[in-house]
Amino acid sequence: MSFKLIKETELHDDFEIEILTGLSQSPKKLSSKYFYDEYGSELFQQITHHNDYYLTKSEKEILATRSNDLIKNILDANIDLIELGVGDGHKTTHLINAILNNKKRLKYIPIDISEKAFQQMNEIYSKTHNGEFETLGIVADYIDGIRIAKKQSNSRVLLLFLGSNIGNFDSTNTKSFLKKIWNQLNHGDYFLIGFDLKKDISTLMRAYNDSDGLTEKFNLNILNRINNTMQADFKIENFQHFGCYNPILGAMESFLISLKDQDVYVKKLSQVFSFKRYEPIHLEYSFKYLESDIFDLAKKTGYLVEEIYHDSRKFFANALWKVEKNV
Repeated sequence: MSFKLIKETELHDDFEIEILTGLSQSPKKLSSKYFYDEYGSELFQQITHHNDYYLTKSEKEILATRSNDLIKNILDANIDLIELGVGDGHKTTHLINAILNNKKRLKYIPIDISEKAFQQMNEIYSKTHNGEFETLGIVADYIDGIRIAKKQSNSRVLLLFLGSNIGNFDSTNTKSFLKKIWNQLNHGDYFLIGFDLKKDISTLMRAYNDSDGLTEKFNLNILNRINNTMQADFKIENFQHFGCYNPILGAMESFLISLKDQDVYVKKLSQVFSFKRYEPIHLEYSFKYLESDIFDLAKKTGYLVEEIYHDSRKFFANALWKVEKNV
């Protein structure tokens, strides 16, 4: 496997701007996309293997059993596989194997904001698929990354947005994000998206508040990251993780709660942020979907639903969409 990396250099500045903006708001916010430093990525891998966390296991089941059927629906001999978010590569391997087994030429273009995320991916694929396909990693945010990837692409695109990442956007931003992607893709390109489906609330609560406290460590680690990269003095023990389901929104929400009145100094910003006792920092939405929501989203943002694949418990869905444009 040949591997090349393209980097966008302005991402660190974006982190500083978002921390300043988020902690200056009321209520305070931090973006979940900054969870994934080296330790955060390690914690998330532990979460995905925990018995309480059904999402990764459900999607792995779908991709392990249905990837061959999915790839057979794409008749082109050449496929450029673009992935938003690198992960550990184990789920994507099923799709890569299906593409290669169906005698299609593959170029793999993963996109991630973390350069370190590519290290583990490269180690996995260099061992399992040495020399079988070309890989071009792009360190960028998603939309810029797709723009760069399309300049490197001469074939039909299968774009991947796996996991439940689409659920991190609220309704308005979801439509905006999907439309921005539609603008970058060509008529006839494919888009495979993971959707976490609505289910018993107790199952959701266990998944986002696991019995071993891994999710708590994972969420609190964003404060460690700010400490390490921006010379801040967050005291982690002064904050508590809280995850809950909002039935009106149809979403799990994650917060960090300040346990006391306190001031936090961020040296890189020359800024003090004051917290009141029990004041929350909003970290994440994770919206859950009905199958009808998937069809509705596709219709409103310019896609045709080709197929929806479920795991055996129907906890999760991978929807294969096709880009529809007037040509």
